[in-house]
Amino acid sequence: MKSKMVILFIVISFTCVSIYPQEFVSNVSKRGTTAAPFLSISQGARATGMGSAFVAIADDPTAIFWNPAGLTKVQGGAVVFDHTEWIADIKYNFAAASYNLGSIGTVGVSFISSDVGEMKVRTVDEPEGTGEVFSVSDVSISVAYAINLTDNFSIGFNPKFIQQSIWKTSATAFAIDMGVQYITPFDGIVLAMSISNFGTKMKLSGTTDLVLYDPDPTTTGNNGMIPAEYQTDYWELPLNFRVGLAYQPLKSDLNKLTLAVDAAHPSDNYESVNVGVEYAFNNMFFVRGGYKSLFLRDSEESFTFGFGVKQKLFSSFIISIDYSYGDFGRLNNVQKFSIGLGF
Repeated sequence: MKSKMVILFIVISFTCVSIYPQEFVSNVSKRGTTAAPFLSISQGARATGMGSAFVAIADDPTAIFWNPAGLTKVQGGAVVFDHTEWIADIKYNFAAASYNLGSIGTVGVSFISSDVGEMKVRTVDEPEGTGEVFSVSDVSISVAYAINLTDNFSIGFNPKFIQQSIWKTSATAFAIDMGVQYITPFDGIVLAMSISNFGTKMKLSGTTDLVLYDPDPTTTGNNGMIPAEYQTDYWELPLNFRVGLAYQPLKSDLNKLTLAVDAAHPSDNYESVNVGVEYAFNNMFFVRGGYKSLFLRDSEESFTFGFGVKQKLFSSFIISIDYSYGDFGRLNNVQKFSIGLGF
């Protein structure tokens, strides 16, 4: 049964590639050609501080975003709350929770939402505003499941619902993330792969698509108030393939050093590489650094760093607080704050 599930995952992976061959041309970036770009924003301050090289490391509830297979590493229950100060004063909030059910697997849920704030409705005739306001929102809700097929191999799935809205129009989609993690025979090395946002297309529709149209404004006597509807196109989701390696050259009770590298193959950009490092002292204090989007043409993202603390409370609760900073070039920087609780 377990071997059949491994084969099924491999078949699905190759199916994704065969269905979307036009999306993966190495000399075409296709930037700005997908819907729901917020699905590509890194989640979790720990992962972001390591340059988003986290596919093979994923071992907390943020694994739902990076690689669902990593949920099997979470012992007991855990929750994570993450806040992102994104560019252009946009804010994102991410929450994830998981619970390990032992031999039958691990389940998890996640939620992502945006905080853009209200904006004025402006027209050519009234550039200072009509008195109306509108808002924009991004939402993603998912339910994940992961299981250890062997002592060294785990697999995970994360189906999700996605919605975007602006003013009086909205679009929805369904997608799934899939991932595997493999603890190799080489001491301290983990190999992993994930596929994100494989799903349906999105199309905006709503009452603001409805207009009154005059097919011939130069002719008098015709009907200039014909109800019509703007036609909008379907847009793909930002499909992304990641392959990652993690290695611990130093692992003792007092000191741990973890190195990670991810290769990303997105459908809406060029390929790139993320690298990261994490040093842990006494499994209590953490320092992280990395470089995001290495080899990516015209990228504004580059160096990242972060730190965190973890402390045991009472007898069975563990609290962790993490912070990350990412250089975004001309777009200033992106900061993230995360709070986690294990029980």
